[in-house]
Amino acid sequence: MDTTPTDPLVGRLLDGRYRVESRIARGGMATVYVALDVRLDRTVAIKVMHRGLAEDPSFVRRFIGEAKSVASLSHPNVVQVFDQGTDGDVVYLSMEYVPGRTLRDVLRDRGRLPAREALEVMIPVLAALSAAHQAGMIHRDVKPENVLLADDGRVKVVDFGLARAIEATNQTRTGVMIGTIAYMSPEQVTSGAADARSDVYAAGIMLFELLTGRQPYEGETSMAIAYRHVHDTVPVPSALLPGSPPLLDTLVAQATARETAGRFADATAMLVAAVDAHRMLSRESGPIPSGPVPSGPVLPAPVTGAHPAPAGTAPPPLPPANPTLIQPRVEVLTEPAPAGASVALAGAAAPRRGPAPKVWFLVALAAVMVVAIGVTGWLFSRTTTVTVPDLVTHNVKLAAEQAREKGFAVEIGPAEHSEDVPKDIVLRTVPAAGAEVEPGAKLTLVASAGPKRIAVPNVVGLDANAARERIAAAGLTVDEVKRQASETVPRDQVMRTSPAVGNKVKEGAKVDLIVSAGLVMPDVTGMQRDAARSALESVGLVPEFVEQTDQAQPCTVIAQDPKAGAEIDKGAVARMTLSACDNGEWHWPWENNDQDVSDDNVIVVPNVVFKDVKAARDELRAAGFKVRVHKGLNRNRVLAQRPPGGQPAPPGTEVTLWH
Repeated sequence: MDTTPTDPLVGRLLDGRYRVESRIARGGMATVYVALDVRLDRTVAIKVMHRGLAEDPSFVRRFIGEAKSVASLSHPNVVQVFDQGTDGDVVYLSMEYVPGRTLRDVLRDRGRLPAREALEVMIPVLAALSAAHQAGMIHRDVKPENVLLADDGRVKVVDFGLARAIEATNQTRTGVMIGTIAYMSPEQVTSGAADARSDVYAAGIMLFELLTGRQPYEGETSMAIAYRHVHDTVPVPSALLPGSPPLLDTLVAQATARETAGRFADATAMLVAAVDAHRMLSRESGPIPSGPVPSGPVLPAPVTGAHPAPAGTAPPPLPPANPTLIQPRVEVLTEPAPAGASVALAGAAAPRRGPAPKVWFLVALAAVMVVAIGVTGWLFSRTTTVTVPDLVTHNVKLAAEQAREKGFAVEIGPAEHSEDVPKDIVLRTVPAAGAEVEPGAKLTLVASAGPKRIAVPNVVGLDANAARERIAAAGLTVDEVKRQASETVPRDQVMRTSPAVGNKVKEGAKVDLIVSAGLVMPDVTGMQRDAARSALESVGLVPEFVEQTDQAQPCTVIAQDPKAGAEIDKGAVARMTLSACDNGEWHWPWENNDQDVSDDNVIVVPNVVFKDVKAARDELRAAGFKVRVHKGLNRNRVLAQRPPGGQPAPPGTEVTLWH
């Protein structure tokens, strides 16, 4: 599993639904990741198309259409497509995750398979293709890399419709054919046309490879291999492995006939034949020699015995010679030819009967063939590719120089923020490292812009809801809204933020709002009337007093409305209830008991009004008094005290302070 930590998609949440966990494969057209579908809490495979494809509108349209078709194809041997979508510049498929390995991995590890085991792999592959063909779909790229062998033994075919979607892109106009040359049918090579019989041809090549451990055609170039698909007849397995079952020779020969008319009509027909062959294999198969398969060119097996048919059926005829537009063939004329006509191009394998064609026609036809061969060679020569180097973690300027030295047309794209990668270091390349591209192709380098930091926006003066919206728009979130009394800021308006406005923080960081609670009703109970009036008026409140008979000290506040701590607006009326101011003679508590309050046993209470609260407390305690503090206006200076300064009182008397 490829878990390269610098892949920018790893850790990303696509479409708010798929959290990309790790990268498991990367090819020339797409990269595959394991992801968690957070909505359904299941593991899926995400196939992300490379940027060059995602930027092509024709590909995206065709891709979406093909995805819908494949999603409707429900079969146990087809990798199920769950979803398709785009997220910014990412075009992706969400598919069934199949833990296991590809058939190519098995061939690489084990080599060829025994005949029965090869059929047991091919039968579910053909079943998947059969379901697709019956639904009107063609795979177009059947090969071992697109066959998955699950850890639990299931066989799954993947990538239906992808080749067809790619055909809609500009990449098909560069002369590069869509498909894999080793499995490409003759008609795909010559004209690009494909139908169900093209998938059958590729399945026949794959069966040949499973049985022999090698592909039927080898060559130094793709052109050489494609030429042989068009001009040669695929050898039967027994040509390499004498004694291999004749039934499988027949199956391979009919699947890989050069003429489409000689092949199985579709995968369903080939599936029936494969099941019959598997059923009869134990009776028909002889010993298969062990050891490596010889390398080098494979000659087709003789016609006799190369295509035995199952018991009770007539053997299928060998496919006739295949005249194509890029296949010159020489024929000696059986009748005298006009002067200058030495060779001609035959339209059939049998000698021509009747008059010979005119020389000018043959010469013109030969010229067409030569031109066609030249064009085909040019097309295949353009399939030469180079590998995109891995420039991630390099300095962007140095990476650009390295890429230019390798022949790429380098473009430095817009930088992207990263919390982990320093500024000016390459985050990714487009195409990605390891992709196969044409020489001189454009290579875009995307560098890190460093960590993204956002300035806390100015929301002072806004209400809490408007402040939330502005902070969210900046990419931040509001954590707590804290209310705080203020004599100057109207109630419910933001006074400040924490962190403060203008500070730069990480994207998504939390910001606290400190909102004005307006005026908070002070606690003035126990104050003398004049002190209470002064305290209330100083914060913009309008005091109203009513008196009632009470045992409290005359003209002191015994009740208040609003209650202490209530949020109120400036200019509001504060109603105070006083003990009657003409309540007769009133005595301090210590004057009504039997304790000695002579002049020698009392202390004059210090006057601490308007002093700092802490200093006032310390002074009173030093004089021998207890101290009780009321939060009146919550200021740092004493607004009132009781007993008042200058009043004699015994040591230990409690003095109440308001601030």
